[in-house]
Amino acid sequence: MGGVTSVDATPAERTTLLRFVERFALALREAGMAPMPARVFAYALSDDADRYTAAELAEGLQVSPAAISGAVRQLVQIGFLVREREPGTRSDLYVLDDENLWTRFTGAELGALQKFEDVVASGIDLLGVDRPGGRRLAETREFFAFLHEVLADAVARWPEERTRRPAAGTAG
Repeated sequence: MGGVTSVDATPAERTTLLRFVERFALALREAGMAPMPARVFAYALSDDADRYTAAELAEGLQVSPAAISGAVRQLVQIGFLVREREPGTRSDLYVLDDENLWTRFTGAELGALQKFEDVVASGIDLLGVDRPGGRRLAETREFFAFLHEVLADAVARWPEERTRRPAAGTAG
């Protein structure tokens, strides 16, 4: 495994990491993520290792392996973790593919925005814009279209922008 993990850390470092994980997981939960996937994702993003078995995630988060199973399945489905297997081993490894993590995440959000735009547009077609509700729907559609455009542009610009920004942990 890569780096110093929370399991190898001093008790104070481990406590600091787990407090942050819980704070970050709470923010993810408030944004709609289920509790255990939020904790697993926050842990994988914050801990130094770059790959974990389910048992390592359970140990790091101090939860049962059964609690990890559904969480990693969901995180793999949404593309936050990648499932791999080392030759000759029987355990799956869960890898945080941080190279394109946020562009994949935002890409999924773009799909959701497009779905919202389409649904709202069908409401406008049904109800028209001659009524207050129809006008609110038209405003909503325009906002979603604007947001979709801005996010798509940001995703397209990110690879170049990423190279211009100072690396994490350096003065900039």
